[in-house]
Order: sequence, then C-alpha cells, then structure tokens
Amino acid sequence: MALAISLMALLVTIYELHLQRRHNEKSLQPIAQIAITDRGKLLSVHIENNGVGPLIVEKLAFTKDGKHYTNIEDCLDLDPRSYQHISVSESDKKVILPGSYDEVFSMEFGEADMDKEMDNVRKQLAVFMLRIDGRDIYDNKVTVKRDLQWFIRHNAA
Repeated sequence: MALAISLMALLVTIYELHLQRRHNEKSLQPIAQIAITDRGKLLSVHIENNGVGPLIVEKLAFTKDGKHYTNIEDCLDLDPRSYQHISVSESDKKVILPGSYDEVFSMEFGEADMDKEMDNVRKQLAVFMLRIDGRDIYDNKVTVKRDLQWFIRHNAA
C-alpha cells in the first residue's frame, strides 16, 4: 500500500511540474508589435515588446516588389547616415526587454523642405512588408508581419 501511495505522489508531482512549466511559459511570453510613427517631424518604425518576457529578435525581413532583403539600407534610396536603423544577423541578435522597443527605422526632419522630403520617405517605406522572426526564452517562435502602407494613408491615388 505504501508503494502505491508513493507512486501516486510521484506521478502527481511530475504532473504539477508540467503544469508549472506551462504556466511559466505563458506568463513570460513576449507580445511583439510593429509600431509606426508619423508625427510632427518624425517618421519611425519600431518593434515593441508589450509582453512580460524578453523578445529575442533573430531576423528582420523586408519585402519590396517581391524581393527579400535583410537590411533596410538595401531597400531605401536614402543615405544610411541620415536615419537611425538596426540590423540583425545570426551573430548579432537583438533582445527587447518587456515594455521597451527597438527602432528598425527612424528619421527626424529639419524645417527646410520638410514636407517634400517626408513625402519621399513615406512613399519609399509604404511599399515594404516587414517581418520579424524571433523567439522567447523558452525557444517558442514569435513571428510578426506588417505592411507599411499606412505611411501613405492620406495620399490621393
């Protein structure tokens, strides 16, 4: 009888450990979002982590006219020194902590010809589809996609 009770207690403990692990995985999930800003003199695209666990970004993929790129510099007709951007590679993954973000693209404009320059950048960004591939600390995959057509929402056809 004692052996049967010990065996049952062991099985219950193993099951409880399984439930605890599942609870921890769900409790520490990152919630990734691609956020876009077009306000005042600032245009930006950034990855937000609105969850409670860290987000490990492994790959950024930009799709433009059916072609895939891993760096935004390869897709834009702008001087890469004129805007903020990040690159992600196998050896240089980014970790985004809960409640924070990392800028994929950010450009602040001066007063001179601001509207014309901003419209040019908006049009260039609007043709992209951005895909983020990452994972959480339990090695579960996280994928987020967003097209950037939002930037030309006010333009007439």
